[in-house]
Amino acid sequence: MDTPPPTTGAPRAQSLFRNPVVIAGALITTISALLFFVGFFVDLFGLHTNPYLGIVFFIAIPSAFIVGLLLIPIGLWLERRRRHQGLPPSLREWPRLDLNRDRVRTIVFAVLVLTPANLMIVGMASYKGVEYMDSVGFCGQVCHEVMEPEFVAYQFGPHARVKCVDCHIGPGADWFVKSKLSGARQVVAVLLASHPRPIPTPVHDLRPARETCEQCHWPAKFHGDKVEMFREYADDEANTESVTTVRLRIGGIDMAGNPRGIHWHVAEENAIEYIALDAARQEIGYVRLVEADGEVTEFRAPGVTDAQLAAGERRGMDCVDCHNRPSHTFARSAERAINELLGAGGVPLTLPFVRREGLQAITGEYGSQDEAFAAIGARLRGFYQAEYPEVWAGQQADVERAVLSLNDLYRRNVFPSMKVTWGLHPDNRGHMEFPGCFRCHTDEHATKDGRVIRQDCDLCHDIE
Repeated sequence: MDTPPPTTGAPRAQSLFRNPVVIAGALITTISALLFFVGFFVDLFGLHTNPYLGIVFFIAIPSAFIVGLLLIPIGLWLERRRRHQGLPPSLREWPRLDLNRDRVRTIVFAVLVLTPANLMIVGMASYKGVEYMDSVGFCGQVCHEVMEPEFVAYQFGPHARVKCVDCHIGPGADWFVKSKLSGARQVVAVLLASHPRPIPTPVHDLRPARETCEQCHWPAKFHGDKVEMFREYADDEANTESVTTVRLRIGGIDMAGNPRGIHWHVAEENAIEYIALDAARQEIGYVRLVEADGEVTEFRAPGVTDAQLAAGERRGMDCVDCHNRPSHTFARSAERAINELLGAGGVPLTLPFVRREGLQAITGEYGSQDEAFAAIGARLRGFYQAEYPEVWAGQQADVERAVLSLNDLYRRNVFPSMKVTWGLHPDNRGHMEFPGCFRCHTDEHATKDGRVIRQDCDLCHDIE
C-alpha cells in the first residue's frame, strides 16, 4: 500500500482567497471585463446603431465590474474574521472536476452550454427593454391619462415623425440615465396619484438646443423673409373675414456673414444671456449681450433688484426660448383656434353666427371630453333648429360637419381630467396671446446710459 510522503515543517496556511464571496467577485470581474472589451470594440468599429446600447456596455457592465471588485475585499475580510474566530477555512479544498464521472461531466457541459445561452437571453432582453423604453408608445401611452394631453399634441405637431427620445434625451448614456431616474420618480408620483395637474412644461430638464434641435435644424442658414396670412372672423351673422398679411424677417447669416432678422438672437456671433425671475421664464429681469467684437451690453428691467437677479435663473439663449412648444403644440387660444379652423374650411362659413356659437360651445365648462362633445353638438343643433330652421332644413349636413370639426378641435386642446384648457401653456413665438418677444423687447429693459431693448414693430416684420 502506498503511503504519503512525509511532510516537513508546519503545514502551509490556506489562502484567504478560498472564500465563496472572493471567488464570486473574481468571476464577476473577469466576465465583466471581457464583456466590456467586446462592447468597446463593437462601439469603436460602429457595429451597432442604437445610441443607447452604450447603457449596457458602458454603465451596466462596468457597474458589475465594480461590484465584483468590491466583493473581493469583502470576501477577504469575511474569511479573515472567520479564521480569527478559530473556524476552519470556508473552502478546505478547491472543487475537483473529475470529467471521468458522468454526473460531473454532465454538470460541466450544461454550465458551458447554458451560460452563453443565458447571457444571450439577458442581453437580448436588455436590448429590447432599452429599445422599448425609447419608443413613442412607451413615452406617450404607458401612463395614458397623465400623458394624454402631451401625446395628442405631439401626434398633431410638426415633429410627429420624430421619436420622443431624440429631443428629450438625445444620444449618450448620461442623459439617458438622468431621464430614467426622473422617469422613476414620475412613475411613483403616478402610482400615488400625487402628480401635478396639469403636467408642467419641463423647461428646466431639457438638453441644450445645440445638442438636440440643431442636429436637424440650422439656425444660421439664411431663410430670408416668410410671408404669413392671419385670418380672423367676426361674431356677426356673416362671419365676416379680415386678413392680416405679415412678412416675418426670419433672417439668418447673410452672404456677407452678418447675422440678421429674428435668428440674429441665436447666431454664434452674439452671446445672449438672461435671468428669468419666474419658473416659466415669462418674466425677464436682466439681459446680457456680448457681440462679435467683444462689446458687452447689459440691460435690466425697471425695479428689479440685485437680490431678485441673484435668486433668478441665468441661462444662455437658444432655440427653445422662442420655440418653447416645438412638438407639443396646443392652440394659443380658443379664438385663434376657431379662426384657423374657419380659415382652413373645417367649418362652413355659410352657417350664420357659426363663429360666435362655435366659440361659446368649445369654451364651456365641462367635466370630461365626452360631456363636452355632447354639449357642443346639442348647442349647435339646438341653435339652428330654433333660430334658423331654414338653415337646419337645408344645411343639416353642414351643421353636423361643424359639430365634428369643433369636437375634434376640443379633443386636441382640452383635457378636463388633467386640467388642460385653452391658453394654458405660454407660446413664445410672437407676442399676441402671450408676452413672447415682449418679455425682453419692452422699451423698458435699459442700460445704465439709457439705451433700451426696442419694441419697434419693424424689427422683426412688416404688416400689411
